[in-house]
Amino acid sequence: MRSGTKVAIVGGVFAVVASGVGYGGYNLWNGITGGDSSIGTRAGDAPRTGPVTADEITATAKDFLAAWAAGEPERAAQLTNDPVTAGPAVAAYREGASISKAVITPGTPVGAKVPFTVKATVSYEGASKDWSYASELTVVRGQTTGRPLVEWRSTVLHPKLTAAAALRTGRAKTAAVKAVDRNEVELTAEQYPSLGPVLNELRRRYGAKVDGTAGIETWIDSGNTNVADTPLLVLREGKPGLLKTTIDADVQAAAEKAVKGFQKASVAAIEPSTGAIRAVANNPVTEFNVALQGQQAPGSTMKIVTAAMMMEHGLATPRSRVECPPDVLSRGRTFQNLDRFSIPDATLTDAFSRSCNTAFIKAITTLSDKGVADTALGTTARRWFGIGEEWNIGVQAWDGNVPESVGNETSASYIGQGKITMSALNVASLSATAKNGGFRQPYLVARELDDRPFAQAERLPRTIASGLRGMMQAAATGAHGTATRAMAGVPWPKGAKTGSAEVDGQASNSWFTGYSGDLAAAAVVQEGGHGGDAAGPVVAQVLKAGW
Repeated sequence: MRSGTKVAIVGGVFAVVASGVGYGGYNLWNGITGGDSSIGTRAGDAPRTGPVTADEITATAKDFLAAWAAGEPERAAQLTNDPVTAGPAVAAYREGASISKAVITPGTPVGAKVPFTVKATVSYEGASKDWSYASELTVVRGQTTGRPLVEWRSTVLHPKLTAAAALRTGRAKTAAVKAVDRNEVELTAEQYPSLGPVLNELRRRYGAKVDGTAGIETWIDSGNTNVADTPLLVLREGKPGLLKTTIDADVQAAAEKAVKGFQKASVAAIEPSTGAIRAVANNPVTEFNVALQGQQAPGSTMKIVTAAMMMEHGLATPRSRVECPPDVLSRGRTFQNLDRFSIPDATLTDAFSRSCNTAFIKAITTLSDKGVADTALGTTARRWFGIGEEWNIGVQAWDGNVPESVGNETSASYIGQGKITMSALNVASLSATAKNGGFRQPYLVARELDDRPFAQAERLPRTIASGLRGMMQAAATGAHGTATRAMAGVPWPKGAKTGSAEVDGQASNSWFTGYSGDLAAAAVVQEGGHGGDAAGPVVAQVLKAGW
């Protein structure tokens, strides 16, 4: 073998080392396959069919990884089922990321999948650092040739790489920052995984504003100016600027732990008196931050707004009588309560605390007579709760939407379904607004950093604010309150509202929102069922951490 490049079989494990001058300068192909480009077929043979064999999987994976490690993108590409895309991508891996050495070690195949580890050295402008990670490839049979081939995906090169993205090494696009919480505790993605995407975006937006300087890094360039790049390796530190956030490290830690109990869950927490965001957590953690950007039907947590609308239009007060039958026909569609329960001689507080759907849907009749049934809920949501206004929290976030509706979509919207879409942050803000008596736009960093405008809303009338708090307290503490069990250990003063939202015939998403002291939170657990069963304990755990 030529200097700087070697192929070794060590303990039955194939490894390729390609470095320096030898990178791309020696054709490893002949050393591995003897130049037989048929990869499992011989001239004159008919194309093979059926599943790839174990021998084909092992040989194809070994040859592809060898060509990649040797810096032979064209050869590697021909071993995939999409050589037009794979060739430039493999070439860009070495050149764009400034890889000076790579050791790629396959693991034991699992079916057609072959896991492997990459141990590379990245070098740029005198800075050098080792880099290691794990990925996998899948071997499939070519549709036309019958040859075993690597199924091409960008994630073969790195598990976080997308088709539109590329690996880069160089001077970081953004300045370094040291993000801290409200009490100057440093926040890192390693300790608080859910904050990883948030910290990346904060760095991109505010690094230069807090006097940070760029270092030398390896990152995934998203290829989209609206999507934050993903840092992977720091070769040389920049000078970090200090960026203070509103996060509370203790509350964040509780939120991270709480969502881990579910396959798909999100939670957000806000300080009602200021709008400061104290925690944001998701499981799983993705670049799309569901807690901030999710657009989901909020279910019966929307009854906070519907109750305010009913009081606003004189339909009911917390103590006035309302009808709560087992079901109701509204605009051609029948709606019912859970297990078709009813509440004889109910008050609005009873209906709210037990989450009686029919009592809230019946409000449509009177509002239809006034000609505002299709618009009243959205007007109330925007006027007093800031839903639908433009929120500028410091990172990307959904502002919530309660659009004008028609037909039985209006009926569904009164119980938080139909076309209404909100995130956990939006729903947490509903509780925060009720607790505070007025809307405060949530935010993650001080508005003075970039003079961004904050969304505004009118303060709730005193009687409506106190009415909402009384109903939420009944839901959280009453003998029949749907939130009572989840909120049992949460300190006073407290209030809550449960919710569930049916989506496309799947099990209902579980929603829960509540407040305790000067902290409000909301959580959604995908397909979690009743609000008090899944999302309730998540919110309770977060609220307890605020004391």
